[in-house]
Amino acid sequence: MDFINNLLPVIEHFTMLGYWLVFLFAFTESLAFVGLFIPGTMAVILAGFLAAQGYLDLGNLFWFVAVGAILGDGLSYYLGRRGAISFRTENIIFKPELLKKGEEFFKKRGASSVFWGRFIGWVRPVIPFVAGLFKLNKKVFLFWNVLSGLLWAAAHIALGYFFGQAWQTIVLWSTRTSILIAVLAGFLIVFYSLKWLVFKKGRQILSFIISLWRSIKEAVGNNEYIKKFISNHPRFWKFIKARLDKNKFSGLPLTVLTLAFIYALLLLGGIIEDVITSDVIVSVDARVANLLAIFRNPELTKFFLWVTLLGKWQVVLVFLLATICFFWILRRRAYIFLLLFTVIGSEAFTWAAKHLFRRLRPDTAVYTEHSFSFPSGHATIAMAFYGFIAFVLIRETEPWKKKVNYFFLGILLILFIGFSRLYLGVHYLSDVWGGYLVGLLALLISISMIEWLDSHQKVKKENILTKKSKIILLLVSLASLFFYVNFAVHYNPILLPSSNPPKNNAIIENVDTIFSNDQIKYTETLTGEKQEPLNFVIIADNGGQLIKIFKNAGWTLADKASFSSAVELAKSAALKEEYSAAPMTPSFWNKKPHNFGFEKPTAVNNARERHHARFWKTNFKTENGKLIYVGTASLDVGLKWGITHKIKPDIDTEREFLLKDLQKTGQVAKYQKKQLVESVLGKNFSGDPFFTDGKIYIIEF
Repeated sequence: MDFINNLLPVIEHFTMLGYWLVFLFAFTESLAFVGLFIPGTMAVILAGFLAAQGYLDLGNLFWFVAVGAILGDGLSYYLGRRGAISFRTENIIFKPELLKKGEEFFKKRGASSVFWGRFIGWVRPVIPFVAGLFKLNKKVFLFWNVLSGLLWAAAHIALGYFFGQAWQTIVLWSTRTSILIAVLAGFLIVFYSLKWLVFKKGRQILSFIISLWRSIKEAVGNNEYIKKFISNHPRFWKFIKARLDKNKFSGLPLTVLTLAFIYALLLLGGIIEDVITSDVIVSVDARVANLLAIFRNPELTKFFLWVTLLGKWQVVLVFLLATICFFWILRRRAYIFLLLFTVIGSEAFTWAAKHLFRRLRPDTAVYTEHSFSFPSGHATIAMAFYGFIAFVLIRETEPWKKKVNYFFLGILLILFIGFSRLYLGVHYLSDVWGGYLVGLLALLISISMIEWLDSHQKVKKENILTKKSKIILLLVSLASLFFYVNFAVHYNPILLPSSNPPKNNAIIENVDTIFSNDQIKYTETLTGEKQEPLNFVIIADNGGQLIKIFKNAGWTLADKASFSSAVELAKSAALKEEYSAAPMTPSFWNKKPHNFGFEKPTAVNNARERHHARFWKTNFKTENGKLIYVGTASLDVGLKWGITHKIKPDIDTEREFLLKDLQKTGQVAKYQKKQLVESVLGKNFSGDPFFTDGKIYIIEF
């Protein structure tokens, strides 16, 4: 990272030379066979990165790269038509084996191989030469050459530009946003590993399950009591047997689809009931929204805005029309009606549900959405539309690997669109889950219809594509992609000034006003269950004064949770080293994670054991304008699960310890001790027991 930072100022002085260098790399990488040894792609990506840093102009760079790539292919085509290269086995560059592979690729794909070859490493410098060798029409070659050159330049510059824009995101390894990035990266690794497992072992696992089912069925069928039951109830058994017949749509396929539909319908009913009755999931909703809000970052917000636009009606409409065009040309016209039913039906239900339940959007939103919240229309369309496309691709594809890839790609896209709504704060978790279920219900109906039509041989299987049809489909795809990118580039919703809009601090005469209900007197888990009761109310001018007072008392402000701080915590805990500002796991009060974490080392002086206190800013202030904070104090006595600390049960002793430290600063104007709750014997979110007399200190500075 230091090397790149030192390199950038040097590059700035050679801007024009940089354009020509990138042109040369793009030109020679496309040059017949020589391009195999030229890292032109990496040079173009690096140039895109530099453009994002402001060292190269994006427009100029695009034309230099595109023209270089087009001329390189053009020269290769010319050399092929002239037969200007001789191939010998002993030649390192011009090997006949490579030429033979290129010829096979060209024969298989025809003129479009010029386009596809541009994006495949070993093919790129070979195919233009082969096209010339086979005397491909010059105008046809020019069309594919220019089209692929422009797209190749745009794609690789954009990739580098994206990494350049994300440079500050990479630096986020010193911020709490890095935790979210690490979680997402971990999720993708697990997701890819699961995909690999299904690809490699899926068929064996499926065969094992089928074999196990047959063994169970045989064992049950041979049971004398079952035989007797069957003989006494022949009609019932005939019905069950018909429902499990895998050779008929009305048998096992319809049974599985029906059960899946009923299960999804029950889940949706449960979510609706929870939303209406404000059940547990609604408590989780607010805490998840508040927790994700603290992991926001401008670069990630921009990324998830692009993701969320995949569920925006304008983009979906264009993609829908493109998909209909594909189905029409590919002669899969039976899919068109079912696709429209899935999309329109699910969205109509979502629209009706929004107006029926009229649930307001979260107050943590990045930007304002003007419709109601439940259920999420984006989640609905993600499941209905993209799920339908994934199902058709899986159904129409023969190779197992492609089926697996389409399945996991569809799932990943659906999950990312849903998560984008949560990250941007425009939906609650239950909104997204409800939207998924609505989309799934419509999708299951359409899948059932497709399978029924197929059982009656009404879904045509043949594929007859002319060159004209292929070109039309390619242009439709490019036009749809261009629309999405252009729409995303120009989509600039008015971002709210803060992910947590500031609320006016209500002036109160008595601190007891804060505790308007019993729940507010306790910290809480993610699901809203009560944990330790509060044992401090602190009245101070502002957060800066609070931090300064704790510093004077010998307490350190905890580092924000980040990848680097988590690694440092793990290292210091393992080696029993000192880490006086170790990060804390989030705790909730009034649905919000803590604002401040303070800690102080014990005599052991390592990260495993420490005094710690968490404080939350309330929405109240005193008559003289001071802000009110609430908090808890406890003693960590060891690590648990490697990610959180175990607390000492006696939290009252820690309360007294913190009070004495604050008094030593000489800044305590006055304090009093009051009974907040009855004596409590309970457990926190990680199962650690605690006990307290339920009293709280009210301290004013």
